[in-house]
Amino acid sequence: MQSASDRHEYPAHWEADVVLRDGGTARIRPITVDDADRLVSFYEQVSDESKYYRFFAPYPRLSAKDVHRFTHHDFVDRVGLAATVGGEFIATVRYDRIGAEGMPASAPADEAEVAFLVQDAHQGRGVASALLEHIGAVARERGIRRFAAEVLPANVKMIKVFTDAGYTQKRSFEDGVVRLEFDLEPTDRSLAVQYAREQRAESRSVQRLLTPGSVAVVGVGRTPGGVGRSVLGNIRDYGFKGRLYAVNKAFPDEQKELDGIPAYRSVRDIEGPVDLAVVAVPAEHVPEVVAECGEHGVQGLVVLSAGYAESGPEGRERQRELVRHARAYGMRIIGPNAFGIINTSPEVRLNASLAPEAPRPGRIGLFAQSGAIGIALLSRLHRRGAGVTGETGVSTFVSSGNRADVSGNDVLQYWYDDPDTDVVLMYLESIGNPRKFTRLARRTAAAKPLVVVQGAGTAPQGHAVRATRLPHTTVSALLRQAGVIRVDTITELVDTGLLLARQPLPTGPKVAILGNSESLGLLTYDACAAEGLRPSTPLDLTTAAAPEDFHAALARALANDACDAVIVTAIPAVGEGSAGDAALAEALRSAAEQVPGKPVLVVHVELGGLAEALSAATSTAPQAAPGPPTIRADHPFRALDRLRATPAPAEPPVAETSERLIPAYPAAERAVRALADAVQYAQWRREAAEPGKVPESIDAAIDEKGAAALIDGLLTRGQGLTLGSEETCELLGTYGIQVHRALPATTADAAVRAAATLGYPVALKATAPHLRHRADLGGVRLDLADEEQLRRAYAELTELFGTPDELRPVVQGMAPRGVDTVIRAVIDPAAGAVLSFGLAGAASQLLGDTAHRLIPVTDREAATLVRSIRTAPLLFGWRGSTPVDTPALEELMLRVSRLVDDHPEVVAITLEPVVVAPRGLSVLGASVRLAPPPARDDLGPRTLPAY
Repeated sequence: MQSASDRHEYPAHWEADVVLRDGGTARIRPITVDDADRLVSFYEQVSDESKYYRFFAPYPRLSAKDVHRFTHHDFVDRVGLAATVGGEFIATVRYDRIGAEGMPASAPADEAEVAFLVQDAHQGRGVASALLEHIGAVARERGIRRFAAEVLPANVKMIKVFTDAGYTQKRSFEDGVVRLEFDLEPTDRSLAVQYAREQRAESRSVQRLLTPGSVAVVGVGRTPGGVGRSVLGNIRDYGFKGRLYAVNKAFPDEQKELDGIPAYRSVRDIEGPVDLAVVAVPAEHVPEVVAECGEHGVQGLVVLSAGYAESGPEGRERQRELVRHARAYGMRIIGPNAFGIINTSPEVRLNASLAPEAPRPGRIGLFAQSGAIGIALLSRLHRRGAGVTGETGVSTFVSSGNRADVSGNDVLQYWYDDPDTDVVLMYLESIGNPRKFTRLARRTAAAKPLVVVQGAGTAPQGHAVRATRLPHTTVSALLRQAGVIRVDTITELVDTGLLLARQPLPTGPKVAILGNSESLGLLTYDACAAEGLRPSTPLDLTTAAAPEDFHAALARALANDACDAVIVTAIPAVGEGSAGDAALAEALRSAAEQVPGKPVLVVHVELGGLAEALSAATSTAPQAAPGPPTIRADHPFRALDRLRATPAPAEPPVAETSERLIPAYPAAERAVRALADAVQYAQWRREAAEPGKVPESIDAAIDEKGAAALIDGLLTRGQGLTLGSEETCELLGTYGIQVHRALPATTADAAVRAAATLGYPVALKATAPHLRHRADLGGVRLDLADEEQLRRAYAELTELFGTPDELRPVVQGMAPRGVDTVIRAVIDPAAGAVLSFGLAGAASQLLGDTAHRLIPVTDREAATLVRSIRTAPLLFGWRGSTPVDTPALEELMLRVSRLVDDHPEVVAITLEPVVVAPRGLSVLGASVRLAPPPARDDLGPRTLPAY
């Protein structure tokens, strides 16, 4: 607790968990008067050299006055933060506002002196960099805009901390001291530095979990069966390269091993280091295990135990405490309620999971929040790679369970630069931080394909998910904008993933189809057309075609510049059996090798053995490792045995060649869908390599300062407000958005006067919410040429729909005819600012024909937004109509995007309708809402999600 003289209460929102450079975690929190003993103990462990660098003189111990000064803060002018592990200080930072003594709180200085001290044993872990980010955020919150630091020239490490932060700074040298001054306003470079550090730290934290040198399985039963015993057997049987230990507090003192594995009653009893602990004890005993692991220096935990947030409020609190407890010791957690992790690298060979089949090594990274889905995905990949090795297998697998700590974002950070992973497949039941996920996905997709199945609806029990007001379809559209290959089922996930794992990306949508079945070729043609591909007329080789005919036809198709990909359709030849299938597989394989730059897919029927021949053509893979021991009948994972015994649906295997694998599909629709995904992804990659821009002409007509002053003045009225028509027009006008003038018509005479002001012809519109923009209901009358027509229309409206007070009629000058469209922008708390576009009218709303992009958008993204809706042909001369001015429409989108991006207080904009004519456009209706923007943690210091 703080003394009465302190000006502010303890700022709990400054507390944060952070991942350090080496992948461990630390807790950052404000220093309080209760930390005196911790501060003294911390200082005693700091070397004399580090103390000299901090105080510029020998300073062996802190005086009572020093302790009081460094622990008593007002949290405004004097602030101290500590980084802690296991509750003890490992580093401190403080700032003192320059000139603050004796100054009134209403007029503080905006510069502060800042200084660090890091325990020598923890230097080089990135602690000071993390503390600088957090103390900088605190300073900005308290009105400080600049930091100054005095550093001895020999203190190279601390100078580097400041200079590498990316802030705008200046350096001077005086009286033997280097003085650094830097602004705290985030810059593009400081954000880039922050994101790069985030990536390295989070990647390293996952790497420590997936590449341990030693593993302890805690909760191993003394008799066969049970989760712990099963995982222990899986790790052993898969050939783990490190040290393996079995732990159970029920082991008798004389028991030294179990199944040839060293056995211990506690993690504390293990003499050597333990990098990873797999926890399989009942939930009520997990806290004891976490404490043992933390005290022993374990780096991370995989918690298989259930009974947490998935079980209700009591379990949710138990889960929060689990995360807090583990992070206090610097450990990260996969789980709880997890299915496990796998790393097939020959240097690791870790199968710390409950998978009923040992996965084959490969180049696919696999993430699943659901254990059941994880089983299904591993099983399908296992069958699809039957008889082969290489790309069709798994590099690493993570099942996060309740995802209390390590999430898909963390694993994505690891896979981004993992040399063993070429394709990423993810099953996400929820996205905890959509803004961050789209940022990471965009970067990852630029380097390697990322295929995602996103669960719809309510997040499962146990998942902490930020609230979003965006529909599921909108979130999916934003993921696609970020380069994510969004599929709907796990079947499509595997189909698309295996195609991308080894086949080259297609350079375009042109597809050649050939085969020995005319009907199968036509089905493939129709499927291609439905997916937006450009298929050529199928080449029917007839049922009499021999393998050499397939070889020649495939070679010709691949050599043709008018072909970007080839789909081969095949039915078995009567009477030839397996020999014929093997010959055909060899013919296709050798032809594909001649032109390695184009993808080849095979559609087969499940009558013959072609799929098996494609798979077994060059089989050299070892047999799968034996399955895990039987799980006891009363455990939830007993369902794995039933799943393993259930016959699996037919899955297309792949054929191995010296250059690539040829995937085979039992249905044309599946092959074509996978190819269409690859074509769209390849197009995104090409466009991402040349990002768009915002034309200079947009900037020329923008009054950003005028808009800011107007917004600040309006927000003084309250925390949130919808602007009136005049204010809306004024604000939009600062960004060059002109709204067609509309005058109120409270009476027929007022309507006539308004028309005289605007000039005939005019439109009469009811703006009541239930009639607004509903011309189909008769609430809009157009092309009123004179006073007589206007008075008649006014009388009809009031007679049909109610009094003027109920209708809220307005008169507006007629705009040139065109296509009615709608542009909206909204700031979502989870996803960020989103720009949406569609045609106006009930039909488009009912069909959900709206396209979305994250703000800010570029000219290229605005152009694709216009063309993304299904009704876009109406803008480009459909059925002989005159094309409208889409460049003007795209420019309007860019202006809306800039307004929301520059001023996040603009939380919602609707322009409806925007009538796009053959030349120019007219904004006939507009609304703007202002409010304090949602907090953006992606612009603040690095921090793990709070629990």
